Amino acid sequence: MTKVALVGAGGYEFPLRLMNDFLAFPSLQDAAYALMDIDPAALTRADRLIRRLVQARRVPARVEPTTDLRKALSGADFVVTCFQAGGREAYAHDMEIPRRYGIDQTVGDTLGPGGVFRGLRSMRALDDVVRGMAELCPDALLLNYANPMSVNCWFASAAGARTAGLCHSVRHTADELAAILGYRPGDWSFRAAGINHQAWMLEFRHRGVDVRAELAAAVNAYRRGDREPAEPIDEWYAGGREAVRTEILNLTGYFPTESSHHASEYYPHFRRTPADVAGHLPRRWDYLEITGAQTDTDQELLAERLAAGEPEAGEEYAAWIADSIVTDTPRTVYGNVPNTGLITNLPDGCCVEVPCLVDGSGVQPTHVGRLPSACAGINLASIGFQGCVVDAYRQRSRDLVYAAVSLDRLTGSLLGLDQIRAMTDELIEAERPWLPDFGG
Repeated sequence: MTKVALVGAGGYEFPLRLMNDFLAFPSLQDAAYALMDIDPAALTRADRLIRRLVQARRVPARVEPTTDLRKALSGADFVVTCFQAGGREAYAHDMEIPRRYGIDQTVGDTLGPGGVFRGLRSMRALDDVVRGMAELCPDALLLNYANPMSVNCWFASAAGARTAGLCHSVRHTADELAAILGYRPGDWSFRAAGINHQAWMLEFRHRGVDVRAELAAAVNAYRRGDREPAEPIDEWYAGGREAVRTEILNLTGYFPTESSHHASEYYPHFRRTPADVAGHLPRRWDYLEITGAQTDTDQELLAERLAAGEPEAGEEYAAWIADSIVTDTPRTVYGNVPNTGLITNLPDGCCVEVPCLVDGSGVQPTHVGRLPSACAGINLASIGFQGCVVDAYRQRSRDLVYAAVSLDRLTGSLLGLDQIRAMTDELIEAERPWLPDFGG
């Protein structure tokens, strides 16, 4: 029997959708699902809603809730991590303390002060996961959804876990570009590579023909309001008709993954003043506020909708990967994996996002070669930051935490080193319950 351990099963919405994906595949309908969370109340809710899905599908899946990580990991074939270490309480510190210093993050889960501290908290949790996997399920595949993706996968892979980090940003970006270009499903293809949330659309083809020039013209026309997408786009999430990503496209020649809201945090050009933000992102998208609006009632309604709908896997890769491995069905996905010469002008050992072939042999990353120079330069700045966060955790070094925050491009453009140290000290003190010991 296949066993899937879902670590962070008590989270809102995402674990429920993942379970709906797994139950859509006949090969996974008789699997054992260990639902693990450290919050007993959240776990009880998740267990009840997931059992509702199992009953609606009339499948023999075994659902096993537990607060014991070791019990969840024992004998697992797949370990899916989708936790937010410290929950919304810690996340609020990530966002609110930097805002007092003038660092206005919209999501704060990848780079920036938020990326540093979410990474430090997440690695503390992942430490227990990868140690447990080495003892209890050494052949299992870790499928990580927890952010910051690159930091977490870099740490877990280096610690010895077979790891693939999964994110929908590449696919979302490709679908959005196809809508702007007006292409029909099946008529277009793409190839992307880079790092998570900063991968690049290296190829975009329509019926086999390279259309990157047409793509650039269409995206700029969409940004000006001179072109409407053929299919609806979430204009609020896209942000200012993709003003930020259009500027990055015009700068580098390549369109980056993740939304303009996310991307605005990763550069020193878009969020330095309220006027900068308003000029690119006139409608605010604040993920801290969004998460604060989630309720148990929303979860109940989602479970009802999923249970009433047809059993169909969504866009997330985890269940597709598990089915491919169990049934030896070839598929291509985008995964975050160690760079073993896959992208030749990024450092070996860092975490890169590349096309991966999946079948009964597992997840097999493909060789990309060199990224365009501008794209590689932008990625290298982020990789330096990520490596510093990983080493700060490994060495329990407060000085490296300061250094990591200072390496963030937006933070470094706005704050002096004394301000960075003061802000970092505040964050360490506020988040002490969820962090390793960095001293007083």
